[in-house]
Amino acid sequence: MATKPITGEQRAFMTGNEVVAWAALAAGADIMYGYPITPQNEIMHYWTRMAPKYERAFLQTEDEISAGFTTVGGVLAGKRAFTATAGPGNVLMQEAMAMAEMMRLPTVVVVTQRGGPSTATVIYSQQELNLTCFGGNGEGLRIVYSPASHDELFTYVIKAFNSAWKYRFPTFVLGDGYQSKMREPVTLFDPEERGINMEVCRPMVGLPGLPGEERDPAHLRNTYNLEDELYQVLTDSIREYEAMASEVAEWDAWSADEAEVLVIAHGVVSRAARAAVEALRQGGVQAGYFRSITLRPFPVDALRPLASRARHLLVVESAYGQLQRLVQASLYGLETPVSGYLRPGMGITPEEVARAVHSLI
Repeated sequence: MATKPITGEQRAFMTGNEVVAWAALAAGADIMYGYPITPQNEIMHYWTRMAPKYERAFLQTEDEISAGFTTVGGVLAGKRAFTATAGPGNVLMQEAMAMAEMMRLPTVVVVTQRGGPSTATVIYSQQELNLTCFGGNGEGLRIVYSPASHDELFTYVIKAFNSAWKYRFPTFVLGDGYQSKMREPVTLFDPEERGINMEVCRPMVGLPGLPGEERDPAHLRNTYNLEDELYQVLTDSIREYEAMASEVAEWDAWSADEAEVLVIAHGVVSRAARAAVEALRQGGVQAGYFRSITLRPFPVDALRPLASRARHLLVVESAYGQLQRLVQASLYGLETPVSGYLRPGMGITPEEVARAVHSLI
C-alpha cells in the first residue's frame, strides 16, 4: 500500500504546474490522461514522476481529442480521472466535455490559458474564459474555478474533484501560463487532515446484476431520438444546476461596500486589481475590488448589490471583454456604467489598473 503523498502541512516553493500535480495526488486522483501542449506540459511531467510512487497511473494519448474521451472513459469506470490542456487543446477537448455535460459525468480538466486565437503564443492570456465556460454545443452546465495564487491552485484542484463527483457536472480549473511557470510559496496539505472528505467515486458501467431487474438501469445517453426526450433531460439538468449554483458560487471582495469605482477581475489579474485598489485607498480614492472565483456559476447575487451602490464598474482582464460580458449579463437592469480595461494576451500591472480608475473619476 503506497504511503500518502502529503502528511500534515508542508511549505514549498514551486511552479503552478507542480502545484497542480501535487494537488491531484492529494485529492486521490487515480489516473491522468494527457497530451503535451505548452504551458501545461510540466503537469504531465511531474505527475508521471510521482504517480508510480503512489500507485497512480498515466496514459499519454495520441491527441487532445483522445485525452478528453479517455478521461470520460476513466470516469465511467469509477476512476478519479483528470486531464490538463491549453489553447488549441482546450478547443479539441470540447466534444468530449460536451458529452460529459450531456451525460452528467464528473470530469476534471485543468486549463493553463495561453494566447489566442489558434496557436498564437504559448505564454499567457485570459482568452479561454468563453471556451471553458460555454464550449461545446450545450448550455454551459459546468463548474469553472478561477484561482489567483498557488495556494488557491492547490485548494481548487482538490475542490474540483469533489464538486465534479458531488454535482455530476464537468468541472474546470482555469489557470494560465503565468501561474504555470512562476514559482511562489504554497502550503501543501492532506485534505483529510483538514476535515475535507473526498467524494466517493463509483463506476457507472460494468455493474453487477441484470439492469431493470436486479438494479436500476444507468441510462447513460448522449443522443436522443425526439425533441421532447432531449428537452426533458435538459430541463432536469438545468434545474439541478440552478439549484446547486448558490452552494458552488464563490467570490472575494475588499472595500467594495462603499466603493465609487468597483474594480472587477478574476484569476491572476485580480492580484494586480487588489494591489491597485489598496494603493488607491491609501491615496484617498474610494475604490473597491470584486473577484469572481467561480466563473460558472457566476456569483450574480453577490455582485449585484455591490454594483448597484457603485458609481462606476471597471472590468480588468487579459481578454477582449470575455469577463465583461459575463458581468454585464449578470447586472442586466442596473444603471451603473461598466467600462473595461482590456488587454488580450497581455499581463496587467497594478499601476495600469490605478491609471484606468483615475481616468474614470
